[in-house]
Amino acid sequence: MDSLSYPYYAVAWLATVVLLLLSRRLRRRRNLNPPPGPKPWPIIGNLNLIGTLPHRSIHDLSQKYGEIMQLKFGSFNVVVGSSVEMAKVFLKTQDLNFACRPKTAAGKYTTYNYSDITWSPYGAYWRQARKMCVMELFSAKRLESYEYIRVEETYSLIKTIFKSSRQEILLKDLLSTVSLNVISRMVLGKRYLDESENSVVSPDEFKKMLDELFLLNGVFNIGDSIPWIDFMDLQGYVKRMKAVSKKFDRFLEHVLDEHNSRRKAEGEKFVATDMVDLLLQLADDPNLDVKLERHGVKAFTQDLLAGGTESSAVTVEWAISEIFKKPEIFKKATEELDRVIGKNRWVQEKDMPNLPYIEAIAKETMRLHPVAPMLVPRRAREDCKVAGYDITEGTRVLVSVWTIGRDPKLWDNPEEFCPERFTGKEIDVKGHDFELLPFGAGRRMCPGYSLGYKVIEATLANLLHGFNWKLPGTMTNDDLNMEEIFGLSTPKKFPLVTVAEPRLPLEMYHL
Repeated sequence: MDSLSYPYYAVAWLATVVLLLLSRRLRRRRNLNPPPGPKPWPIIGNLNLIGTLPHRSIHDLSQKYGEIMQLKFGSFNVVVGSSVEMAKVFLKTQDLNFACRPKTAAGKYTTYNYSDITWSPYGAYWRQARKMCVMELFSAKRLESYEYIRVEETYSLIKTIFKSSRQEILLKDLLSTVSLNVISRMVLGKRYLDESENSVVSPDEFKKMLDELFLLNGVFNIGDSIPWIDFMDLQGYVKRMKAVSKKFDRFLEHVLDEHNSRRKAEGEKFVATDMVDLLLQLADDPNLDVKLERHGVKAFTQDLLAGGTESSAVTVEWAISEIFKKPEIFKKATEELDRVIGKNRWVQEKDMPNLPYIEAIAKETMRLHPVAPMLVPRRAREDCKVAGYDITEGTRVLVSVWTIGRDPKLWDNPEEFCPERFTGKEIDVKGHDFELLPFGAGRRMCPGYSLGYKVIEATLANLLHGFNWKLPGTMTNDDLNMEEIFGLSTPKKFPLVTVAEPRLPLEMYHL
């Protein structure tokens, strides 16, 4: 036989094998029973159906296709659960199978190649990170030891607002500052962002960096859905991710250098006083299952700063905005505060169990304006069935808490802001009650939810206790714009401008 024929036989044999595998795969796909959903277009799938507010687009689609539906985002199947029952399946019953994260440009470029808590894949590294959070960083004892910081920064916020009495203030800026100061003192050990000659970054610049980080971690980047055009960076998001990551890295390098210098100078007398100290100590632990490298410490630190700042500021701003729309809520809240707290002291964290209406306002805000309206996406680790439908390995999974919070089967008049729906009901935010999941549930639930909730409740309570709130000039409640923008969080599109007037004796503001 001619030796030249061998390559042809080899190619023919290989082509036959490939065709057999493809035919098996096609037969398997034909035998699958996927969830209902719109027919996808070639290449783009259903991306044409997703607008600038993806959570609203997906909510509208779920009204047509039901509590579980399958979309196609470019090359990937995306299953969306939009009911309490589906949330339980994805976040509890089959939580382990859906405990992984999809690979995204945001995870790669803004979190040191998936080295943080949010985007790291499920496995030994993530389990170790989760254990660090639960046992060390966010333990009840640790959070209690930092309460004095939260109190001091709340008083600082009150004094700042008092000094601007009867003047227009941009509330989100003040809320972001107090949140950032709380979390930077807890995580970094001091207000790294105070203006000084040695500042690595100004407070305004750092806030812009955080806003950019949250936006870029929530955007629909086309390259994540159609990988073969990722290199083109059609929307310019990857370029922005690299830029903001470079800024954060410069800041975090400075933080770690300062902490390591203090550790070295104090030697055996060194005592960890903040979360970066703890992370650096843990990184030195030879008994760790997976070594925590320097870039991992930076990724964790960035996670703590970003997560601890944005959620509370966004939620409190939405709460005050909603109260403007219904002044009777402010009246009921202040009646409760005056009765329980009185007018001669400020609200403390330990008071919150005795302030059920304030707690109800916070929960109602998180129902109607969840910080992460579809939570952080998950990925199926293996083939499975959900509600009789086939979910294939690699499918991306979204849980629309936005839709669950608007389900008329769960909530009367779901679009109305009504704190009373939570009074007298044992519905918590700890991931046990699936009709209210502002922090998620299951293995990938936000590990710092307890801190976030403490800051939200205490800040909101003291703002309502200490001030009467008005809109500026001739602006009426009907003029208040309630649109949002989409990212990993959903802040107001137009930040709230308001005027505060003291409602307590003047000596109360001399803190």
